[in-house]
Parts: sequence; C-alpha cells; structure tokens
Amino acid sequence: MLVDCGEATQHQLLRTRLSPLKLDTILITHVHGDHCYGLPGLLASCQLNGRTDPLTLVGPAAVWAYLQAVIEHTEMRIDYPLRFVEVSEALALEQGGFRITAARLSHRTECWAYRLQEARVTAKLDTARLQTEGVMPSPLYGLLQRGETLVLEDGRQLEGADYCIPSYPARSVVVGGDNDRPELLAEACRGAQLLVHEATYTEEVLQQVGPEPQHSSAERVARFAQQAGVPALLLTHFSPRYLLHPRRERDLSVEELRIEAQRHYTGTLFLARDFETYTIRRDGQVERVTD
Repeated sequence: MLVDCGEATQHQLLRTRLSPLKLDTILITHVHGDHCYGLPGLLASCQLNGRTDPLTLVGPAAVWAYLQAVIEHTEMRIDYPLRFVEVSEALALEQGGFRITAARLSHRTECWAYRLQEARVTAKLDTARLQTEGVMPSPLYGLLQRGETLVLEDGRQLEGADYCIPSYPARSVVVGGDNDRPELLAEACRGAQLLVHEATYTEEVLQQVGPEPQHSSAERVARFAQQAGVPALLLTHFSPRYLLHPRRERDLSVEELRIEAQRHYTGTLFLARDFETYTIRRDGQVERVTD
C-alpha cells in the first residue's frame, strides 16, 4: 500500500527492501505535483519489470485525468490491469489486508485523507462467556474454536462463530494529504492509533505566510490530536525552510516543529524522516523500528 507518489518515488524505493511489483494499491490524496508526479514513472517501471498482477489506484478524478494525459502524449504502455477508484466520502474498499475509508480535507484543490484499518484480526475463543454460560473448559473448546456447531447434553446448541472474538482490537492509521483544518479528521481518527499529518510550518511562520497555501502548523495539528485523543502523531511535509542540520544562527530547524508540537500534545510524537519504519503493535503502541 502506497499513499501518494511524489517525484522520484521509484528511485527512492530502490534504497529500501520494498518492491513496486508487490504493490497492491496506490492511494493519492490530491493532484498537486509533490503528491503525484512520480506516479507515471512508478507505473512504467512496473511495466518494464514484467508486472502482471492487477494494481488499484484510488484518488480524485483529476489524478486519473492527469495520468491518462501522460499515457496518451508519451505513448506510455501499461499491459497489466490498472483499476481506478474515484475517492469519495462513501469509499469503503478492502485491499491489501486493509479496510480503506476516506475523509475530505481543506486545501486549494480537492484533497483527502485515508484511514487504513486492519481487515483481518486473529480470532480467539471467548472463554469468559462460555464459563459464564456454564460451559467449562473441555475438548469442546477446540471444536468451537474451529467454528463448529455443537449440541450440549442439556440440548443447547452452540455456534462456534458466536463465541469467537478478535484477539486484539483492529489497528488503524489515518494518513492525511495537505490540509489547513485538522478538525475535519475528528471522525476518521476515532479509535485510530496513529495520525500522519502535514505540519508545513510553525504557527509563527504560518501567520507570516498567510492562509492562501492552506497548510497546517505543528501547533494546529498537535492541538487537534490532543483534543481528539489520538495516541500517536507523526508529522511530515515540512517546508524546506526548516533544515535538518542548520548551519547559521538565523536558519530555521526542523526541531522547532517538534518543540511547538510538544507544547500542545502529550501523546507519542514523531517527526518523519526518509526511510524510517514505524509499527503499530498489537497493544496499540506505536514505535519506530530500528535496524
């Protein structure tokens, strides 16, 4: 699953263990170039590398129109099945092991966030319910675990499926596109363990830039995440004016975004960097994976 496809995505993937041939679905948040200019190249690379499996592309209609124009005018060839699904608030898609829904955002063009929720969670037997109903541990538990139907000595009929429950809550992450109103994600973030959201500026710089770009500050995203009770927040999409390694005293640092967010958010906070890997554990905790 890939969310957005900026320029040179296919080249960056070469520096990871990920293979474009194993991509199941690409989700595009909006048509601005830094979110979709890499799409034609990535699809062409899949063709050149012999892809035959179907690929699903989800996004606004403008993204499909852009891609069709590139295909037409560059004589690009795609032989594998490419399915386009236009994103909407009614989106309910199950792909690549996820249930995918969408929420509309506020930006200069049509823009969306995607919620990816684990579709299949290992089931376990609800032994507490069984014992409450007077069914004590026995080999019958194994039969119910397999989903079989049992008739007890007292005549009761038990359906195994009725006594199987998820072994842990389904994990979910919300990944937003560009957006100057984080509060639009209140419903999408309900029950999610992680929000990935742009924090293009600090609030001070955002006030200087003005509302026209329609981006968020670290403060605004952090305030929303705190109010919504999102356990973990991953900030990304930083303005290039914020440097990872400032050289002069007047240079702005990426750390200023972290400091601002921490003033308003008490959950687990991360600032994204290229090639980092994060995991949501089964207990809901989000952590960065280190090699």
